[in-house]
Formats: sequence, structure tokens, C-alpha cells
Amino acid sequence: MAKRRKTRSPKDPYHEREARKYDNPIPSREFIMETVQQVGCPLSTSEIASKLELDEQQAESLEFRLKAMVRDGQLIRNRRGGYCLVDSKELIAGRVQGHKDGFGFLIPDEGGEDLFLLPREMRQVMHGDRVVVRVSGVDHKGRREGTIVEVLERAHERIVGKLHIEGEVGFVEADNRRITHEIIVPGSELGGAVEGDIVVVELMVQPSRRTQAVGRIVEVIGAHLAPGMETDVAIRSHEIPVDWPEEVLRQIEGLSEEVPDHQKEGRTDLRDLPLVTIDGEDARDFDDAVYCQPTPKGWKLIVAIADVSSYVEPRTPLDVEGRSRGNSVYFPDRVIPMLPEVLSNGLCSLNPRVDRLCMAAEIYLDREGVMTRSRFYEAVMHSKARLTYNKVAKILVDGDEALRKEYAHVVPHLEDLHALFKVLTKSRRERGAIDFDTTETRIVFDDNGKIEDIVPVMRNDAHRIIEECMLSANVAAARFFERRKMPSIYRIHDLPKMEKLEDLRAFLGELGLALSGGDKPQASDYSKLLAQVKGRPDAELIQTVLLRSMSQAVYSTENVGHFGLAYPAYTHFTSPIRRYPDLLVHRAIKHLVNGGKPQNFEYGIADLQAMAEHCSATERRADEATRDAMDTLKAEYMHDKVGEEYMGIITSVTSFGLFVMLDDIYVDGLVHITALDRDYFHFDPVGHRLSGDRTGIVYRLGDPLKIRVAAVNIDDRKIDFVLAESSGKKASSEQTPSKSRKSRSRSRSRKDEDRTGSKTTEKSNSQGKSKSRSKRRK
Repeated sequence: MAKRRKTRSPKDPYHEREARKYDNPIPSREFIMETVQQVGCPLSTSEIASKLELDEQQAESLEFRLKAMVRDGQLIRNRRGGYCLVDSKELIAGRVQGHKDGFGFLIPDEGGEDLFLLPREMRQVMHGDRVVVRVSGVDHKGRREGTIVEVLERAHERIVGKLHIEGEVGFVEADNRRITHEIIVPGSELGGAVEGDIVVVELMVQPSRRTQAVGRIVEVIGAHLAPGMETDVAIRSHEIPVDWPEEVLRQIEGLSEEVPDHQKEGRTDLRDLPLVTIDGEDARDFDDAVYCQPTPKGWKLIVAIADVSSYVEPRTPLDVEGRSRGNSVYFPDRVIPMLPEVLSNGLCSLNPRVDRLCMAAEIYLDREGVMTRSRFYEAVMHSKARLTYNKVAKILVDGDEALRKEYAHVVPHLEDLHALFKVLTKSRRERGAIDFDTTETRIVFDDNGKIEDIVPVMRNDAHRIIEECMLSANVAAARFFERRKMPSIYRIHDLPKMEKLEDLRAFLGELGLALSGGDKPQASDYSKLLAQVKGRPDAELIQTVLLRSMSQAVYSTENVGHFGLAYPAYTHFTSPIRRYPDLLVHRAIKHLVNGGKPQNFEYGIADLQAMAEHCSATERRADEATRDAMDTLKAEYMHDKVGEEYMGIITSVTSFGLFVMLDDIYVDGLVHITALDRDYFHFDPVGHRLSGDRTGIVYRLGDPLKIRVAAVNIDDRKIDFVLAESSGKKASSEQTPSKSRKSRSRSRSRKDEDRTGSKTTEKSNSQGKSKSRSKRRK
């Protein structure tokens, strides 16, 4: 048989990368887009093939690639079959974010300002769909509006919701409040379900401008939200993958707990180094180990991270499934892992007293904690101890003699880590990183799986030691890419939006305060203001408003820096067991340390951006799913407490009422505006307050309030409060100082940064950790 001819486009800079993937490579996506852009008009498949000088077989492959590029929003196909670029000014690709009131937003793939989608546009799409929109105008609030041009990818094949029956036809109301469509279910497709059942409906017809979605019921979960169903419903509602495909199970067959000797060859041997893991009491997956030692000029820190990329190779079933999941999902009562447990808790986990493959970041810092140089290498390690945060705190802070004796072989190294931590903490303050004062919580379950208590999680120096080590490793990885001009995925946290800054400054002005920095304030400007108001009775109020003015941290190939952490470049390197972006970062580092060139990396910039956007979406999906499960659990917890009175604090002020979080039990509910004093209330969004017209009573963010539990709706996850008769709210109380307390804003624990990217907290790594967060997209 004659050998197939390999045609090389003479100008494609990514030909070598494509040649490694395919026997008969075709031009890269980047070069295709460059070609279409140069021509300046829509091109058919044959015209593109001609421009690229492709043979017949390559032309067939080109057709599949063009379809994939349309799916990923890189190209758009017009009605005549011509392909053109998605122009960032006129046509914008992105993912739809629905709102419970029927409108929505387009979150652009490339970042930038969101576009407002009117309810009439949302009729044809659902939350999570990927679309291309055309900018159609600006509304009365100054927001850009979009008109949907094409639906690129549907997010939902199945939807969980409550069934209602009218006559012989059923309607399913989605459990996910961001999906406002009612799915029609013909009588023949009810599958035995009855009125009020929680069901899974498979979509047979997606919505369009003129028609509703139509589906068939494929599973009846139960009647209403029965006890014990909270997490199951959230998993199905947000379509979080749980079961492992057969191909994945076949791939992991035969894997053992031991690393074969041949896999250790050619690696730097760190087995004699006293590396240790420090995690929560109930952690089972250990993806990082640390060690440091003083040097004449400062410190040498080694952060060893589980080498997941050695077991999860590109385009294998494990990789495809890991990418689909995007991240592990931590519910209060269980974990849905990104990788099978044989890897996440076994072969990849840095368990004590066994050899493990790792990627090591060797970082040198001066006496002031400033990073001077770093390097990465593949290594083999042997953890000398599995330590917990509480044990380390007792050893270092409390001087527990019994523990110090038990772990005598690593105590000196822990003391070195503690000394480095103090230096890094000082450096953190000096560079101006924002450090909000927040309280995390943990759910305590009884033997029946119901909430017994909601308790705060106390953080100690051991948590902070690990946080600073992880931050240093993540920064070193980002700097490594910057130096090598290597395309990769960054964790970015953009500057606050201009309209948010204007509202913030107006609010601060009323308090006689000011935020420096002009139109582009830095993290240090926020930190200075937080330091200035520390100790004031309204400090919590000011902190909350500052937090809400900030953007959301996301993944992107475009490095714009990390505002909250005050880093010019930042990425995620330290958790490849539970985050797919970290796995991609490991692959990029390995490519470079093994002599690869940036242009020959497995993934092009377009591939990486698509994965960055996908991983940002799966992260949001996990947040929403865990929040739904938490809200249901809390509603069940409060169900038998109707009529009881509690003290709380106002955590949000809206035009329709006040959200109040109860002291000590961390449950929030709504005091509807109709349940307030007999008065007409004016809503001030800038001042975050409701002001009574007749009485002069003012309800303001951060104010303490006594309430009574009026009603609990478990199905809708709603808790309604009314004012207690002894609430004690006085007229003209606008300037009444609110009690200074810990902020009730909580985030899922993690070792890196929270969703705003402005605070480092313990990583989420075990069952039973609560994850509830107030998130603001706009």
C-alpha cells in the first residue's frame, strides 16, 4: 500500500503539534482562523481547503474540524454555508446564565462585559447553553443587549423538576431556578408519574422562539423533596456526572496501590526528604506535601504535588471524563470526585510511608519572603507523616509535648515552615493582598443523615501555612509560563467593574470614607480601607459592600493578573486530583521541562481557552448544586422551628425585602417588605437600605434584627421571617451602629482562594463540609 502523502501548510506554525496527533495532519485551528480573517469574507469548506492546499483526504478531515470550531464558538456558519470568524465586537460567543425572573446574561468566552438577554431571547435557550449573539443595543440601565444568532451547544439533555398535570398533559417545573421553561410532557410520556412527583424528564425537543420544550419522563425520584433526597436532587438537577463510563472502568482495571519501579526511573529522588502532608481530619485525598529549610539568603521551599498527569493521559477515557466533570464536587454529605477513587484516594494520593510520583516546585525566597527563583521537575517522594491542621497547630502554637514527641522526626521542619509562614504573611500585607474577615461553617449530621447542627470552622496557623505554600507554588507556575511565553490557563481576577466602583464610592462617601486608586484601584487600596475601618461598629457593613463590588475569579488564557491576591500572574497548579485546570497546567509544565517548545504543546491557545471557559462553567455548576443542597437541608432544619424567635443580621437589602442570617446557626431567610412596619419603604441600592416614609425607620445592611420564623417551604427552599414584636427597631436608626461581628459570608473551603479570589481558605477535601456562598456575577 502506498504511503499516505502528508501535506504541510507552509505557514502553519503549529504543524509539528498537529503532526504528533494525527497521521495525516491538517492545519491547526489557529491557522484556519488566521486564513479566514485574511480573506475577510465568508468561505465555504471547499474554498478553505483550496486556500490551505489540502488533499482530498485532508479536506474530509477539515469538514469535521470546521464543525468542531463552530461548536466551540470560534467560527460561525451562515445560511449559505460560508464560515466566518466570530468577531469580538459584533458577534460574541459565550454561555447563557439564566435568571429566575426570565431574563438572562451572556457570559462571553473571551471575558469582558456580560450582555443582557431579554426574556424573549431566553425563550429559545436554557441556562448553560452556549450561543453566539449579536450586540443589538443598550438598555435604559446602560447594559449591552444581545440578540441570539445561533445556538452552539445545548447544556441539558435531562432536567429534574416537579410534575404538574393539567388534563392529560404534564408540565415539569425545573428544580434549577435558573431554568424558567416549563417542559411539556405528553400524556403518553408520563411514565406513571403523578401530580407533585419529582421527576427526571428527557428532552425530546429543545425550546425555540416559537415552541416550548417537550420531553418524556424517564425517572420518578420521589414525592416532593422527601427527606434524604437533597443531594440526589441537586446532582440530577445540575447534571453532575456520577457514574463512571465502561471505558473508564476498563482503563483503570489492574491499577494497584503501588507505583511500579519502572515509573520511578529518571525522576529526581526526594524520598529521603522529610516531606509531609497537612490536611483536614477526615481528608482522604492528599495532593500536596511540603518541606522547607533556611538558606543563607532566605528559604528554600519544596511543594510536591501528586503527578496525576502520569496516569491521566490526553484523549484517554479518563481524560475525557475528567474534563467533562471539570472538578470534584463537595456536598455536605458526600463527594463526587473528578477521578475514580483508585486514583484520587489511592495511586495519585500522597499517602504516608509509600512511594508516590509527584511534580515538584522548588522555590527560593529571600528573607522578606520575595520569590527570587524557582524550578519544576518530575520526582518520586515518600511522605514522612500524614498530619492534620489541628495536630500541627497544637505542635507549633500550643507546644503539645505528647504530639511533639510523637512527630519528633518532623517537628524541626514544621518549625521552619512556621517561620517561613510568618515571613510570607508579612510579605502578603506589604503587597496589599485583600484579606476579608469571614467565617466558614460545617454541617453536623445525625445518624439519620439530617442536620443536627451548623457550626463554625475555626482556622489556625496550620491552615495558613499550607495556604501560603500553595500560593507560592501557583505563582511560581504562572511565572514559569510567563518567562517561557507558554500558552496556558491562568486563574484571573479582574478589576472591579466601573459601575460597581461608582456605587461603592457613593456609599463610602455617605460615611465620610473614600477608596483611593481612581478608576483602577489596586488590592492595596481595598486593604488600606479595611485597615482604616477596623474596629468601627460598621466595619462589617463596609467589608460586605467592598466584597460585593468585586468581580468573580475565572479561568482564562489571557493573563490579566489576580486582583484580590495582588499577583500579576497566578494559576492553579496544586490540586490536579480535584481540578482539571491544574491537570492542564501540569501537562504544560512537563512539556517545557522535557524540552518541548511552546508552539508544539498538545493544546493550542484556542483549545485552552475553550477548556478554561468549560472549567469555569463546571465550577459554577458545582457551586450552584452545593448551594441548592445546602438550602434544602437548612429548610428542613428550620421546618419544626416555625414560631420561634432569633437574633440575626441583615445580609442583603432588596426592593422586595431584607435577607437576614440568624446568629449562631447560619441560616438565612427573607423578611418580605409587606411584613415590615405599616409604612411605605424607599429602596436605596447604593446605601443598601430601606427607608420608611412615615416612621423614618431605616433597615440597613449589617443591622441586627430580631425575627420570628413565619413559614418554611422545603420544596422551594424558602424560609420566611417576620419581625419579632420585640425587634426593637427604632425610628431614624440609619446611623445606629451595628454590632461588630464576624462576617456571615461563607465559602467552600479550599487551599487556594475563594470565588472572589480575595481570601485563601482551607481546601475542601472531605465529606460533611458546608459550602454556601453569596455570589454576585454583575
